[in-house]
Amino acid sequence: MTHQPTFGKVFVAIALGAVTTLTGCSSLESSANPVKEEDLTLAFTSTTASQPAQPLNTLTGHSKYVQAIAISTDGQILASGGEDGTIKLWNLPKGIRIRTLAGHIKPIHAVAISPDKKLVASGSYDGTIKIWQLSNGSLIHTLNGDSTSVLSIAISPDGKTLASSGLDKTIKLWQLSNGELIRTLTGNLDAVNCVTFSPDGQTLASGSADRSINLWNPRMGIRIRTLEGHSDWVNSVAFSPDGKLLASGSNDGTIKLWNPRNGEAIATLKGNATLINSVAFSSKGQTIASGSLDNTIKLWNPRTGELKSTLAGDDSKVNSFAFSPDGQTLATGSHDGSIKIWQVPAQE
Repeated sequence: MTHQPTFGKVFVAIALGAVTTLTGCSSLESSANPVKEEDLTLAFTSTTASQPAQPLNTLTGHSKYVQAIAISTDGQILASGGEDGTIKLWNLPKGIRIRTLAGHIKPIHAVAISPDKKLVASGSYDGTIKIWQLSNGSLIHTLNGDSTSVLSIAISPDGKTLASSGLDKTIKLWQLSNGELIRTLTGNLDAVNCVTFSPDGQTLASGSADRSINLWNPRMGIRIRTLEGHSDWVNSVAFSPDGKLLASGSNDGTIKLWNPRNGEAIATLKGNATLINSVAFSSKGQTIASGSLDNTIKLWNPRTGELKSTLAGDDSKVNSFAFSPDGQTLATGSHDGSIKIWQVPAQE
């Protein structure tokens, strides 16, 4: 999960009570007889919000904006990348900083932790990707990912491949163990803002400023299909944990849900007042989070399209977020250089 650097600004605090109504179908899970995507647009209706809650914890240390966040598969380590050009590693349960990794010469826009928790990768506006040893912070490899800026990185579920994308309109696939370039995927007409692997690692999804979403076979290096429907930049893409849904967030202010197996558009979620800069599924797939320039993070039920709650209203703008593996907390990277940990409202 990554997003557009200049638009990742969201105010965060918890406010409950907002709901949506789904028009045209009873469940988003039904795919046997797909209906027209336009019939599934969700109308947003807000009710009186409760008093904003306080974060469970606030982690401080970055001197400028926190642009990227990743959490390890066991929920113990949080990695943050900042406008100050550093990566910071945190003990998430204890809320303490472990170490700072320095070496990039420009802001960091993407971070990822390998599934085995041995490596952390960072992508920067300086056009490089750095691979670090998580245990001691030593630099292992520096990859020349883009001639201008690296906008997104993702590590495959088996931990063998790293995907990167950037302003040069390409996606590069790297061997994580030795930093060798495997192949370059081309075909986009503008910057590739985001990349993510499917849970089984067989598909790579990318979203571009050319308004398209491409699905790739990373092993063969071929494009499987192109999903079209957004009317502006695609800033973020995310697979559900079972791989049956793909969510996309766009500058057009919508979140779209797709069936990645056949490319069908399933639904459009509307409720944010402006562009969507980031989307993410919780670990159990019961919640989609969307971040927007309307100063909110909204939590949706992907099965029904219901807007479960809205996180909104803090003095600190947020540039990125990530769910904990148990789905009970959400970590947000803030404009003031802090990371806030929030309690996610109880699942239905």
